[in-house]
Amino acid sequence: MADDQQWKIPPNVQELAAAGAEEPPSRYAVRDHDRPALAGAGGDVTDPIPLVDLGRVSSGDADEAAKLRSALQTWGLFLAVGHGIEPALLGEMLAVTRDFFNLPLEEKQKYTNLVGDKKEYRIEGYGGDMVLSETQVLDWCDRFYLVVDPPESRRLHDLWPTRPPSFRDVLHRYSARCRELADAVLREAARAAGLPDEGRLADMLDEKAVTYVRLNCYPPCPRPDQVLGFRPHSDGGVLTVLLAETAGLQVRRDVDGGGGGEWHDVPVVPGALVVNLGDVVEVVSNGVLRSPVHRVVAGAERGRVSVATFYTVDPEREVEPAPELVSEERPRRYGKTKKSGDYVRELLESLARGERAIDRVKLV
Repeated sequence: MADDQQWKIPPNVQELAAAGAEEPPSRYAVRDHDRPALAGAGGDVTDPIPLVDLGRVSSGDADEAAKLRSALQTWGLFLAVGHGIEPALLGEMLAVTRDFFNLPLEEKQKYTNLVGDKKEYRIEGYGGDMVLSETQVLDWCDRFYLVVDPPESRRLHDLWPTRPPSFRDVLHRYSARCRELADAVLREAARAAGLPDEGRLADMLDEKAVTYVRLNCYPPCPRPDQVLGFRPHSDGGVLTVLLAETAGLQVRRDVDGGGGGEWHDVPVVPGALVVNLGDVVEVVSNGVLRSPVHRVVAGAERGRVSVATFYTVDPEREVEPAPELVSEERPRRYGKTKKSGDYVRELLESLARGERAIDRVKLV
């Protein structure tokens, strides 16, 4: 790659943090009005993030099911307990994530997301942001994307690490259990949207649907007030399940649908998973359900790892509002999206530009 194109290769954030600089590089400094309230200072204790016991929902508890449906309609996000995934497996998944990011840089770069002589960006692999311009503000984060479903799409030969030795087995078991959770939540989401077929959303995750796992590493930052671990965005798929053991995630509650709202800290509850809806569900529900805007703030003393599992539809599938949810009282709010695979790519480009991909298909 020519020297004048080196800006396309984002620095390794773990290496930057280890160097011990007093200030983050200017490429990571967000604009003053985008600077975050740090975790612990952004939340509103009078309006807490919903906590839902999925075990009680599955056993027929009407009140708990109503709480879940309300969370999906108002926040688009909730903390899930009683989900049936063993605490030991959650611990194993976080442990192999930490172990991977603690490997020597040269080992991790075997799985780079920049390929070929031109260092072209691909979704899968280890690295940082898709960089579209020299002035783009970068996230204070290293990440590692992998496809876990469909199984035949797993790139075991070149992208699934052999170190730590238990990585593949743990990820396989963890992703299988998360899929059970996703199916259960999507059935409740269909009810919350008013769809007559409770399987309408869950059935979108068919044999051609793609599930990504993204391992995230947010190293300590000397000036966490100047950077963002992950810029504000909504997820482009159907549903996301997040595993983390350290605070840092914030969600914006958009009360009136106008795109404003305050940032709220998402607390860390032992054994809980964060579940949020994606743009596909917001579009199919014609805006009855929310795909929440969220971000990650950095910390000064302690790093953070997390594991996000993204459920997306068949890459060739186009998405539009369900006809039964469009009426004179609730006109169609979204046009047809692009094919899902193209939309995911556009989502990444929108992230780089500081935009929200779903805004491009809004009609009102």
